Amino acid sequence: MTSSSTAAPAPVLTTELTIGGMTCASCAARVEKKLNRMDGVTATVNYATEKARIEYVAEVGIDDLIATVVKTGYTAEKPPPPEPEPLPATSEPEPEHEPRTEPPTGEPSERDPKLDSLRQRLTVSAVLSAPVVLLAMIPALQFENWQWLSLTLAAPVVIWGGLPFHRATWANLRHGAATMDTLVSVGTLAAFGWSLWALFLGSAGMPGMRHGFGLTAGRADGAATIYLEVAAGVVTFILLGRYLEARAKRKAGSALRALMELGAKDVAVLRGGAEVRIPVAALRTGDLFVVRPGEKIATDGTVTEGASAVDAALLTGESLPVDVAAGDAVTGGCVNTSGRLVVEATRVGADTQLARMAKLVEDAQNGKARVQRLADRISAVFVPVVLLIALGTLVTWLLATDDTTAAFTAAVAVLIIACPCALGLATPTALLVGTGRGAQLGILIKGPEVLESTRRVDTVVLDKTGTVTTGRMTLSKVYVYEGEDEAELLRLAGALEHASEHPVARAVTTGAAERLGLPVAELPVPTSFENVPGLGVRGSVDGHRVLVGRPALLKAEGIETASAPEPGAVQVAWDGRVRGLLTVADAVKETSAEAVARLRALGLTPVLLTGDGRAVAETVAAEVGIDADRVFAEVLPREKAAVVRRLQAEGRTVAMVGDGVNDAAALATADLGLAMGTGTDAAIEAGDLTLVRGDLRVAADAIRLSRRTLATIKGNLGWAFGYNLAALPLAAAGLLNPMIAGLAMAFSSVFVVSNSLRLRRFT
Repeated sequence: MTSSSTAAPAPVLTTELTIGGMTCASCAARVEKKLNRMDGVTATVNYATEKARIEYVAEVGIDDLIATVVKTGYTAEKPPPPEPEPLPATSEPEPEHEPRTEPPTGEPSERDPKLDSLRQRLTVSAVLSAPVVLLAMIPALQFENWQWLSLTLAAPVVIWGGLPFHRATWANLRHGAATMDTLVSVGTLAAFGWSLWALFLGSAGMPGMRHGFGLTAGRADGAATIYLEVAAGVVTFILLGRYLEARAKRKAGSALRALMELGAKDVAVLRGGAEVRIPVAALRTGDLFVVRPGEKIATDGTVTEGASAVDAALLTGESLPVDVAAGDAVTGGCVNTSGRLVVEATRVGADTQLARMAKLVEDAQNGKARVQRLADRISAVFVPVVLLIALGTLVTWLLATDDTTAAFTAAVAVLIIACPCALGLATPTALLVGTGRGAQLGILIKGPEVLESTRRVDTVVLDKTGTVTTGRMTLSKVYVYEGEDEAELLRLAGALEHASEHPVARAVTTGAAERLGLPVAELPVPTSFENVPGLGVRGSVDGHRVLVGRPALLKAEGIETASAPEPGAVQVAWDGRVRGLLTVADAVKETSAEAVARLRALGLTPVLLTGDGRAVAETVAAEVGIDADRVFAEVLPREKAAVVRRLQAEGRTVAMVGDGVNDAAALATADLGLAMGTGTDAAIEAGDLTLVRGDLRVAADAIRLSRRTLATIKGNLGWAFGYNLAALPLAAAGLLNPMIAGLAMAFSSVFVVSNSLRLRRFT
């Protein structure tokens, strides 16, 4: 007997490494290439976030991944899990108010050692190189032996100020690679070396030497020409560019840091009736904890005691506090503004909405759009190509003009002007800022691929219940027959329905009490009650035989029914006669009509999708501004995805907005899925964009923000490609002084990051 077995596929694990030592996009491309050459490893390295997101099979260990990065010439470490500082347990009550922590809006307050070191290096280099540049550019300032003062000031700038470039170049050379640091180091050392030769072995060191400054590579006596201002100026300009870039990158990531810092650090847990202050990390599902006015809610939970207003602005962008009472759900990170609350923890740690939001944003920021992968491939080969162009420029000038000085100047300008950094920063910085701003507004973008989808979408399918409407039945209209009293109708119907748990019954009871201006508890208590499944309720209230329900219920009692002005109206009768009608409906959200108008303004065709009857669906559609021929009614949950496919078959690119479990398949089928964050986990998991608030207007904001972010990425890449395509020929033609080239190169990266930062002002 023979038997065969198929080996199970190896489990795929995911990790994230922090990569150190990367100075440009070509560095990130090299690390990514080396990791992807490992068997069973798929890696994405992001230069802007300095992180590698890696999927690997179990046979490959994290130590192997780190070793590969180190062999490539960089450092790697696994980010440690956040460990809250242990706090002593105490039953002492906390102060009544905890100062509210606002997210950073400008420069992050915490110190960054790397930024401080860069600032110090830049400051010293700028102070020393300024006189060198001025002396070289203005002949009137050139006193006797000025060139030796220039050498004294320029040497520390080139050697110490440029040390990061030289160190990285040496490390890369040992691994047979070249990066942007190679271009800067070779260019500045060549200029400095030429100057040393001219000063010590040529005639440039003679007293009375004068030096002119030109914007182009002019003819001159090589033995009498020094390039100290180029060497010192380029180092300073590139340090300035690196500093501004680092500062801007840090500012770009501030929204995510603010999101991660929203959570409370400790919490007052009830233990045996007493409050014990513990770290939030020690909180467990089912624990009861106290939230005083001014304090942050420690984790997701359900209010068991107390009433208050909760401010979720930092989490969802919602400007007005939301009232909560016993039985209501609350989200960790929100601020309790007034009353004392006792909350039962339902989700802790990585399962909380705040943690999941932060994870979604971080995943999106570490991703890469299709257009960025092209830029990465170019960056990987860019530096070797530039070195060849510089060599070719030198040889061509020497053969064509026999002018060593002009040839050298043009070659150095080529080395200095070429910067692949702008290419590497174009997408990640825009994603950093765009997704961070989205998180502040309650919009979570799952990844860069989503941005491409938003540009193509032309149709948006809206689930009715819970998306366009509140998802809660409410008493909308009351019809009273002539001679009957509306207050009596509401009092008797509300009292009888109070004994039922049906959603329609609760809507009638709540609506009746509100219209009468009474608490529900003050309605009369029925002396008898019977629920007739599928038809309604009947019983006795204040001596009256009352029936509330469908016409069939009344007919069974021999009562003549009335014609209803609206489908689904509930008939109310007592003592053998119909007295009036109640219309119960799922109320349309106040903001839905405005949201549909905004979606239309974006060029989208709105479609309403619901399982309700056509009459109800068309009424809702008319109220929010959706055309009747764009209504799909009486659609079963399993058929929603089929409707999306049908629209796609018509050539439409479809976005779907939904919030329920029955929307998950349609969200996944759509070209772009927008899940309402107030909905189910299944819907949120299936969506491409999550709208933390239950406000449909945020769907329009999400599409606008996504399109704006994509436009920024394309603008950045257009600048980065255009800059290099235009600058390299100019430098090779001798039309750029190397120092001017250094300034232009430094600010190309700064321009890209600054352009991305404009997304912070999106409203």
